[in-house]
Amino acid sequence: MNRIARLALALGLMAAGPASAADTIKIGLMAPITGSWASEGQEMKKNVELLAAEQNAKGGINGKQVEVIVEDDGGDPRTASLAAQRLTTKGVAAVIGTYGSAVTEASQAILDEAKIIQIANGSTAVRLTEKGLKLFLRTCPRDDEQGRVGAATLQKMGAKKVALLHDNSAYSKGLADEINALLKGKVQVVFFDALTPKEQDYSTILTKLKAAGPDAVFFTGYYPEAGLLLKQKRQMGWKVPFIGGDAINNPDLVKIAGKEAVEGFQFLSPPVPKDLDTAEARAYLASYKKKWGEEPGSIYGLLAGDGFRVVVKAIEATKSTDPQKVRDYLTNGLKDFPGFTGKISFNQKGDRVGELYRVYKVDKAGSFVLQP
Repeated sequence: MNRIARLALALGLMAAGPASAADTIKIGLMAPITGSWASEGQEMKKNVELLAAEQNAKGGINGKQVEVIVEDDGGDPRTASLAAQRLTTKGVAAVIGTYGSAVTEASQAILDEAKIIQIANGSTAVRLTEKGLKLFLRTCPRDDEQGRVGAATLQKMGAKKVALLHDNSAYSKGLADEINALLKGKVQVVFFDALTPKEQDYSTILTKLKAAGPDAVFFTGYYPEAGLLLKQKRQMGWKVPFIGGDAINNPDLVKIAGKEAVEGFQFLSPPVPKDLDTAEARAYLASYKKKWGEEPGSIYGLLAGDGFRVVVKAIEATKSTDPQKVRDYLTNGLKDFPGFTGKISFNQKGDRVGELYRVYKVDKAGSFVLQP
């Protein structure tokens, strides 16, 4: 090949690069791929990548292939802000994620200012959708709904004295505040305080809790700390019942606590994957198992998948990646979309419409059993 031919070929390849890139629709995924919540992030990634592959096998979105751009936020607000900034430079049409309200909050303004749709999957703090950020939505419910179910569950248990333990994060403190307000005048709250996340010894806080004499303890934090609390509570011989919020819904809870310590523990959650009963959900769970060799253990990975699916639906319906058009369709045009986690519609704040929370109890085998 002579010099002129080589130059012509090089120029042709350079010209083809941008055109090829323009033929893809990039969807960002921000998730805790590493860190304390890595099991959640890994499932989020598996769900979104599998759904993107299935979408591409069907011809993509409006004839364009989907490209998933993954950024690891490490479950940390500071890392999340950097991950969000990186995503703003990569031409993504939307961002799915993330898990953890404080982590999501660190990314909200960055993505909104960059005019990028964000659909969170595991961030339930009320204030996230009270800021008026028009490009933020979420497939998970809010803490005020969870608070109502939590307060009702404590009353149903017959508890007269309740301890509320949180971890000072946006999600955990917010949920504790919601439950505390709802219990006033009905149940005596004898303890309201925080632990420090990521510690290995919670004997001091457990001793303080026991001294307060509660009939039940509601821990509003995350599954790594919940597992250690249950394990160490059993070691000290304290048999008071513990209940938790939806951030405790993860199979790793049983691995951390041990089956004996976790038996009888109750938590609130949208239905876990094994309890999803629509034909579409069951077919997808089978597809997931075929691809990854196991069924999904976390509902938050599926909520990320549903976030991806509604974005795809909106882009297909509007034939556009314009964020305002996509947002308008999601809040005004999308009604009772058949999500894996149930029917999906969004209100004008970007919140998912409808009640999702259920009560689960852990049995002797370490399985999460839906309560009637």
